[in-house]
Amino acid sequence: MLSKTVKIGDREVTFKSSAAIPRMYRIKFKRDIFKDLTKLEKSYKDKGDGSKELEIEDLEIFENVAYIMALHADKSIPSTIDEWLDQFEMFSIYEILPEILELWGSNLFTDAKSQKN
Repeated sequence: MLSKTVKIGDREVTFKSSAAIPRMYRIKFKRDIFKDLTKLEKSYKDKGDGSKELEIEDLEIFENVAYIMALHADKSIPSTIDEWLDQFEMFSIYEILPEILELWGSNLFTDAKSQKN
């Protein structure tokens, strides 16, 4: 279980990643977080000219993932994404998204050695 605190505007938000996240995400959004994050990571990569651009669907995935990871870290946050997002001033997701992707990737990393020879 890993957590990371990120400054969003003037607020510090803690995000938490653990084995519970896929289940929480599936229950709340009826979607597969593995598929959604794979899509989000592909969309986030440079478009070849150094620019990054996310589609509307990708923005929704970002909001959903950020919300679930924040809720996992702090059960006192609002019960809906809209209420949670309403707490913030406008911010660049391009500053927050890499932090969330890094946290997710760190949680998936394992240092166990393969028993297969």
